[in-house]
Amino acid sequence: MTSTIAKIYIENLRHNLKLIKGRISPGAKMCVAIKADAYGHGALRCAREAVLCGADFLAVARVREGVELREGGITIPLLMLSLCNPEEADELVLNEITPLVFDFDYIKMIEDAARKAGKKKYSVHLAVDTGMGRIGCLPEECVRFAKYIDESEFLSLGGVCTHFSVADSKKETDREYTEKQFERFVFATESIRKAGINPGIRHCANSAITLDKPEMHLDMCRPGIIVYGYYPDELDRDYFSSKGEQIDLKPVMALTTRVVSIRDFEPGKSVSYGRTWTSEKKTKIAVLPIGYADGFFRRFSKSCGFCEGIDVAINGRPYPIRGRICMDQCMVELGETSGVERWSEAVIFGPKESGAVQTAQKLADETGTIPYEITCGVGKRVPRVFVE
Repeated sequence: MTSTIAKIYIENLRHNLKLIKGRISPGAKMCVAIKADAYGHGALRCAREAVLCGADFLAVARVREGVELREGGITIPLLMLSLCNPEEADELVLNEITPLVFDFDYIKMIEDAARKAGKKKYSVHLAVDTGMGRIGCLPEECVRFAKYIDESEFLSLGGVCTHFSVADSKKETDREYTEKQFERFVFATESIRKAGINPGIRHCANSAITLDKPEMHLDMCRPGIIVYGYYPDELDRDYFSSKGEQIDLKPVMALTTRVVSIRDFEPGKSVSYGRTWTSEKKTKIAVLPIGYADGFFRRFSKSCGFCEGIDVAINGRPYPIRGRICMDQCMVELGETSGVERWSEAVIFGPKESGAVQTAQKLADETGTIPYEITCGVGKRVPRVFVE
């Protein structure tokens, strides 16, 4: 086993899934986001756990992601949240992956693939753009698309959906915008119903809405980042505590490596590219076999100017990164006496039980990003090790 691994704490994943399931309104389904390799956590294993914890759908973003789940034995409905190209349409239909559709060209592309596969009434979900500005038809246009789908021999309207852009914000203007988006979505679904067409599964609830707005759950919720232990941006633990609700999400991933070398440094000796750090006293430098190709990004170095520098936990104590993080390696300062030995484990981020001094949220806060990017950025060459 390589020194650098991502430990996936399965009990934490189960804890989060059960907590989320308990928050979803009675009768509403749960669609767990497994896209992007389950936000970097390992798609197939996380998918299996989601199914065991009551998921009704799994969400992917690429046809290949759905195919891998099917090949791994996943049989529950798969919803694809992004768009495929014409060369992928046949594979999408053959693997029973439910696409989002929203214009005639794309709808007809899926219809042709269903016809070619000999499938009648293949389920699609109509995406409505209520203010995200990404994909979807306008609410005023939805009836004509729904009618075409409903009258097709090869397609059926399995659902209607939208996506919120600022549901994870506490700002009053953003909350009002989310309410307006919801109103536009309800208008769209009711317009379809009034046209005599069953809209199917109505869904718009992302992680923020799943936890915060049960009145917007409708027929299905689509939790994402909360499955993996992180709060939806401004709607954090303190926010829910202020409402008298205790929501205790547990981070699922710990990124760890090992000390492969310890070197003595005299005053005036520099380390790494650009000579951005020079020792001012006698000290020891540990070399870790992890770098930006693994997801430990160059911007985590203080010398890159994005943050004050990231600490790494070894034996439960924080040690600062020194010099620039390289593609495959980085260096931390131990001081003259530390008790750290060659092959000691170093934890970059993770839950408390991993021995980490920070979570992916702390790394994200320090560098002006979000925890999604941190966990998704952990490279494919880093093995996922599942810890029961």
